[in-house]
Amino acid sequence: MHLAQILVLILLVFKSTSFCQTQLEFNLSDSKNISSELILDGILNESSWADVPSTCHLKMIEPTEGAECTFSTTIKIFADSKNIVLGIQCFDDLPSGIVAFSKARDSELENEDYIKFVFDTYLDGRNGYIFAINPFGARYDALVSGHGENENPSWDGVWEAETNIDSLGWSAEIKIPIHGLSFGNNLSEWGFNIERRIQRLLEVDRWTAINSDYQIGQVSQAGRVKNLPDFNYGLGTTVKISGISDYQKTYSQNHKLKFDGGLDVIQKITSGISALLTINTDFAETEVDTRKTNLTRFPLLFEEKRSFFLEGSDVYDFGLGLDEDLIPFFSRRIGLFDGQAIPIVAGGKVNGKLNNTNFGAVVTRTDALEGIVPASTMGAFRVKQNVFEESNFGIIGTFGDPQNLANRWMMGIDFTYNTSQFLGDKNFLVGVWGLLNNNEKMEGDKTAIGIKIDYPNDTWDIALVYKRIGDAFDPSLGFVPRKGINKYRLAVEYMPRPEWQLVRQFFFEFEIELFTSLNNTWESYNIFTAPINLLLESGDQFEFNINPQGEKLSESFEVEDNILIPIGEYTWNRYGLVFESANKRSIGCDISWWFGGFYEGHLDEIELELYWRPNSNLILEFNFEKNIAKLAQGDFIQDLYGCRVLFNYSSDLQLSSFFQYDNDSRELGTNSKIRWTFAPQGDLFVVYNHNVNNFIKDRWQFDSNQFILKISYGLWL
Repeated sequence: MHLAQILVLILLVFKSTSFCQTQLEFNLSDSKNISSELILDGILNESSWADVPSTCHLKMIEPTEGAECTFSTTIKIFADSKNIVLGIQCFDDLPSGIVAFSKARDSELENEDYIKFVFDTYLDGRNGYIFAINPFGARYDALVSGHGENENPSWDGVWEAETNIDSLGWSAEIKIPIHGLSFGNNLSEWGFNIERRIQRLLEVDRWTAINSDYQIGQVSQAGRVKNLPDFNYGLGTTVKISGISDYQKTYSQNHKLKFDGGLDVIQKITSGISALLTINTDFAETEVDTRKTNLTRFPLLFEEKRSFFLEGSDVYDFGLGLDEDLIPFFSRRIGLFDGQAIPIVAGGKVNGKLNNTNFGAVVTRTDALEGIVPASTMGAFRVKQNVFEESNFGIIGTFGDPQNLANRWMMGIDFTYNTSQFLGDKNFLVGVWGLLNNNEKMEGDKTAIGIKIDYPNDTWDIALVYKRIGDAFDPSLGFVPRKGINKYRLAVEYMPRPEWQLVRQFFFEFEIELFTSLNNTWESYNIFTAPINLLLESGDQFEFNINPQGEKLSESFEVEDNILIPIGEYTWNRYGLVFESANKRSIGCDISWWFGGFYEGHLDEIELELYWRPNSNLILEFNFEKNIAKLAQGDFIQDLYGCRVLFNYSSDLQLSSFFQYDNDSRELGTNSKIRWTFAPQGDLFVVYNHNVNNFIKDRWQFDSNQFILKISYGLWL
């Protein structure tokens, strides 16, 4: 039976599953421009709050699905023509037990007390804005991604929030300007859901989608906020101006000082479609990449961190089950070449939704850098059409090349069938995709195809994946670490929740990956098992893994300087011990030790992460990685050290310093940054980078330093 026939059969079987949920509703009060009277201090003591209706109908998701919450939560929401405002009271009988330590913007809050909520502003059950806040006022925001299973934290919205801790628990006031959101035309209601985490109890409470199989990002299961006013975003124009001074000095060159500026203009074409123009784009405030060790034959993936490319990047999510094996549009190919920053002269983007069609497009012009790359024009586009209740199909394309090579392009098509009502209330997905790229310098198969069948639920998570990547599939703006392969993957995870006093949940895992050549001869395999993996009620987690591996090398590769693994077939077994301490404590650690065979020798991989949070303003983190290899071809040791110091005066003023050293490069690098958000649309960045090395034994010498001052401010028109 062909792939297409299998897909049709699956759709016929499951097409009868339809969206059927008793939706909770939240009726907003009439607009009274209350936001103009509001003093944002986290205390709901203004008289206007008394007129705002509230709800407190949250139910427990964890540890006991559907049970009454340990503590009650009251939510109030109102909207006027320019703002959505929330007032939330989180009652707690023991305020001293509240777990919170973050204050910085975009902190990961999953291990703290928090309130998280989502708005489905298109009411399509697929897209949404996610906001979260902890008791110290740390703000997190993201876009719904991966059909609700994931969150894309790359989006940075413009919003304000303040919190307060008192004898009743903690409370928050949140103000979200409508100007920073995209939403469907003429809608009087949006999808909405909210959840609360009580970290010391490992408890999660939620308003709707009371099912441990669901995530809050699955907005197909959201309730409704009704009686929305007619929003007014004015001209819909945002003008953001930035100025920068940059001082640099290196070991071999005299100092350089330059002054520059940039301009970003965002124009709402409709309430759901926005266009962005950027001129003289600068990424001075972007944090340096975290160094990684690599014991494989393939390049490592480093995530995009630059704000221009992150904005609206969720629309470029493609296919199902690609993971890090293949990224069709990898924006780090633009403005970066072999680790060297390439100036971006100008760029334009458009993102939005029209009826049931989501779309995005980006085009950039990079400048020439003498001796490295010529000037080049590059871009990408994406279109996704909503079908059925929760599914979509779409196309993607890229054009251009970092080296300005001619006739470089890629095109692809994907379809994902998704339902959260399989067998009544389970998640089930099937995705197929195909890609074709044009690269005149390469001969061979220039296509890639794949399929994934996925059953991602709380007790059972089962996935079956097949990918075929041609030997000449090498898109100029994509990330493909391994070409010319078939990949087969089966992953089964059984995660029961026993009613035991000490154990919260077990995770029994089995995963097998097999790589073959296009001629179906095996190249490598990886079998991962976790016979012991348990989460305690305390929040601590223990794990023991068994991991058989195999490689058939058709050519030798250099695993470390001057150490070559020769051609041949290799099989070995590895074992892992992992401990992760509960993050509710002020001092904690994560430790892993992998040991066992490695090709024809032995390898120990030790990773240690320590953190200390002495008070609400200071966080210290230390990480260490050590690889000790003893091979027939030679022995080697890799050391990697990292240290991060975070001083958070408030959610709008932070100082961070990041130190890294590894014994391969023998360089010690520091990246220090002050970020002051002095207004909702205004930021000041002070960045200092300093690097030294010890190329000469027992002696450190200066390599380079850089001092950057950047200020940006936006105006809404």
